[in-house]
Amino acid sequence: MGTEGDTENGTARPNARVIAGRYRLEERLGRGGMGVVWRATDQLLGRGVAVKELPLDETLSAAESRRQRERTLREARALAQLSHPHIIVVHDVVEDDERPYIVLELIDGGSLADRIAAHGPVDAAEAARIGVDLLGALRAAHAAGVLHRDLKPANVLLENGTGRVVLTDFGIARVTGSTTLTETGSFVGSPEYTAPERMSGARTGPESDLWSLGALLCTALSGESPFRRDSLGGVLHAVVVDEIRPPAQAGPILPVVRGLLERDPDRRLDADRAERMLRAFRETGRTPESAPSGLLPSERGPSLRRSPARRAEGDGRSPALPAEHAVRRPPTRSALVAAMAVAAMAGAGISAAALLVQDRGGDGGGTPASTAPGTPASPSPSVSPTPSSPPSPTPTATGSPPPAA
Repeated sequence: MGTEGDTENGTARPNARVIAGRYRLEERLGRGGMGVVWRATDQLLGRGVAVKELPLDETLSAAESRRQRERTLREARALAQLSHPHIIVVHDVVEDDERPYIVLELIDGGSLADRIAAHGPVDAAEAARIGVDLLGALRAAHAAGVLHRDLKPANVLLENGTGRVVLTDFGIARVTGSTTLTETGSFVGSPEYTAPERMSGARTGPESDLWSLGALLCTALSGESPFRRDSLGGVLHAVVVDEIRPPAQAGPILPVVRGLLERDPDRRLDADRAERMLRAFRETGRTPESAPSGLLPSERGPSLRRSPARRAEGDGRSPALPAEHAVRRPPTRSALVAAMAVAAMAGAGISAAALLVQDRGGDGGGTPASTAPGTPASPSPSVSPTPSSPPSPTPTATGSPPPAA
């Protein structure tokens, strides 16, 4: 295995590892639950790439390990067929010493999480731009039968110079009709950005990615997810039970945020309508009130007011919109099931970490964001079951290719 010491003064050391006879691994950009990402050089084409080294479970039998490897490669190749300007490019899928690797586009820029940590939240116009680009990426993936399942600021890269938005880290994505990259029966993801229907295990569809986008927009605008709490149990409760209070900064695009953070996936704002609403805001400065098909006018939330009130003093969170702007729908059956699961878990004293794996701040197993020459990239925070401080401002490896979940 290569180490972080494989580079010296920007040049590759003689002992740098070469995989598949072609890709020289030069610097570890990050590590996460879904693998290790390396800055590398494609020696055949003479260009910089990122290589994601996927982990293999050494406890598996030889036959099980072979099936896992074959499934990983098959799904990675299928996901590599995705072609969209806002989805990371997969260049190659290779094997070396019976271990799969995915060769990816190397993005010169950090993640949205890095941007927020270093410079603070973005304004509504920038949030709308990011939202439009991500909606385009999600629509392309969903049309191909691919669900991302881990949309969060750490998995969105912003290219230096162009501002291009790139959706990365499809490491736990799912391809329709296939088994997932992660073991079935386990939950992998980031609870603060996970839809309530996924929490309950009731269903996972394109709507779940749209919920995650709603939470991501809130984070981009205010600096933190509206579901951040001091414990994992608190996060679960906030997602499935608590009143949803978008931050005050979401006011200019409140109809979109409110529609995306609809707990009932059948009533959630769809991607086409959300994109039209965000484009209208970018063009006119106003977001039209709209609701998912089948929602009666009397059921739509109130219109936006100009002076959103702050949350009660002492809350310690970003200011939130008044209670009348909160998303207050009757809990769906899925949400109730998840709420009961949270209560049972707490009552039984079961560690939430055993049920949910939260990867916050940068998934070193993601797709690579390159850093400025001479600036070592900090490894992404390791997975932690409890919400932690905002991600480090240092650009990290956060995207990922499209392997399946």
